[in-house]
Amino acid sequence: MNMIVIYEVNVFVQRDIESEYREWLLGHIEEIIALPGFLDAHCFDVQQEATADSVAICMQYRLESQAALDDYFARHAPRLRADGIDRFGDRFKANRRVLINGKDFTK
Repeated sequence: MNMIVIYEVNVFVQRDIESEYREWLLGHIEEIIALPGFLDAHCFDVQQEATADSVAICMQYRLESQAALDDYFARHAPRLRADGIDRFGDRFKANRRVLINGKDFTK
């Protein structure tokens, strides 16, 4: 069985920058999935986490291995994270987690 590695990023974006953030996010996701070891990505609105002041968005990136994720963290993550901070400052927050050894129940 192949290991499944999911890198999940949950962001909470102030509503007054939502449109600009979502536009930037599309290119950001495309840049990430073009990196070695990334297979695909899914982006979701998280309804139960939204508030009057912010929206919640969840990105899940599927990777071919833990080594690919480790390479991303070492070589690419600092630059990509800094880009979002440079553009939007403290008007968004991000939480990240890594999910491994998942079982695929696809039909």
